[in-house]
Amino acid sequence: MQRITITLDDELVREIDALGYGNRSEALRDLARTGLRQAARSRAVSGAAAAALAYVYDHTRRDLPNRLTDAFHDHHELSVATLHVHLDHHSCLELAVLKGDGARIQRFADAVIAERGVRHGGLLLIAPTAPDAEPHTHDHLHNNHDENVAED
Repeated sequence: MQRITITLDDELVREIDALGYGNRSEALRDLARTGLRQAARSRAVSGAAAAALAYVYDHTRRDLPNRLTDAFHDHHELSVATLHVHLDHHSCLELAVLKGDGARIQRFADAVIAERGVRHGGLLLIAPTAPDAEPHTHDHLHNNHDENVAED
């Protein structure tokens, strides 16, 4: 058995303690096993999939909202829609509907949830979905914004 050191915020420690285990190590081992089983099931998805990614983050965390926005722009082909909810002065909930290759969705979700300042996150991956009947590109979406601006 190996000993590791981790740092947890006070709220998370209270939640772990509330599970009623005799010691925190056993609670964390059980939670890790459950998480690893869930991750293995999610990673088994390949091919066309749809998903809902939900996460809560601290919007006051330095540069986090910008990093999250950049991540979604960098993966725009996966993103279908996003709902943003203000939970309190510091916390926001986002729910993103994603569509694409299941493995790519999983990697993207893992990266979003791993961002420092994202407090909680989960992915509901639904697969397989029917792939698009015809491949398509997004070339037609390149807008020339100058054309859309009314002249003075």
